[in-house]
Amino acid sequence: MSGVIRSKEARRRAVYVAQILGVTGAYYLSGRLGLTRQVVVDGAVVTPLWPPTGISLAALLYFGARIWPGIALGALFTVSAIGDAFTWSRMGIVLGNTLAPLAAYALLRKVGFRNELARLRDGVCLVFLGAFAGMLVSATAGSVMLLLDDKVPSGRFWLVWASWWAGDAMGVLVVTPVLLVLRRVRRPRLDERWAEACVLAVAVVLAGLISTRSSLSMIYLVFPVIIWAALRFQLPGSAPCALVVSVLAIMAGTDSLGPFAGHTLMEIMINLTVLNACVALTALLLGAIVAEHQNIRRETEHAVVELEALVEQLAPLPGPPSGRYDDGPPGAPRQGGRPAQ
Repeated sequence: MSGVIRSKEARRRAVYVAQILGVTGAYYLSGRLGLTRQVVVDGAVVTPLWPPTGISLAALLYFGARIWPGIALGALFTVSAIGDAFTWSRMGIVLGNTLAPLAAYALLRKVGFRNELARLRDGVCLVFLGAFAGMLVSATAGSVMLLLDDKVPSGRFWLVWASWWAGDAMGVLVVTPVLLVLRRVRRPRLDERWAEACVLAVAVVLAGLISTRSSLSMIYLVFPVIIWAALRFQLPGSAPCALVVSVLAIMAGTDSLGPFAGHTLMEIMINLTVLNACVALTALLLGAIVAEHQNIRRETEHAVVELEALVEQLAPLPGPPSGRYDDGPPGAPRQGGRPAQ
């Protein structure tokens, strides 16, 4: 018996270590991918979208707070890869990058957040608590560390802070919903919805390329596609579409193409942040609203079926066609209380 218990305990430890290593690897690889589109704002390396924050929060929502060592190790390896020497200021950045998703996770659990994102309140909480509030920690810690290390002028502190916060928040808004819906996505049947999903995938790529690379500044072209995805497929359709549009926009922005040509670095960062935020909010909130309405409709239909069954059980048995009932055996009381003659 003790051997079985030890075997189960060893298996749990192996699974836990595998989860830690998986989160570490995902953080590091996504960080390296994000750094391919890095920009330097007054000496600080920032990105328009920082995927590790979205991966970290999704990992915490899946596995719980016990997964934090994987986030810390991933942040440590990623920050170490940016420069040559590892200083105390970089340790502060690692600490901030670890605490930020933990703070977002604690806030979401405090308000009863559900990973399914099937309610409007869950979408709103992810936006304001997970992205906007939680990422204040990493942006503040990173900017303060760079300021204390004399790598950022004091007069440009808030500019660096805003750029850092925007990139981390966009990582949560764009990446976390995709990872949360992956667990419950099922392979669709080969019917008209499968064909519609293929058409939607082609449409979002074409709309994203045209809107982000055309000199006509047709950024608004992506929103009908995002709305289509949310109405027809909810978050499993709208969240990946938002990710595709954001990636295409970041590639065009960092290359100064299309509507981003001829603008300064800060103007490009502002435009990218606004575009990514609008796309992510549209996909997230509209998808949650549609899912919530569908759940309410299903619950209402189920309640109606149960009520109909209850009414059928309580309904009186039908009488004879003549409308008269038998008097029963001799001597039995009638309706008026008199015995039968």
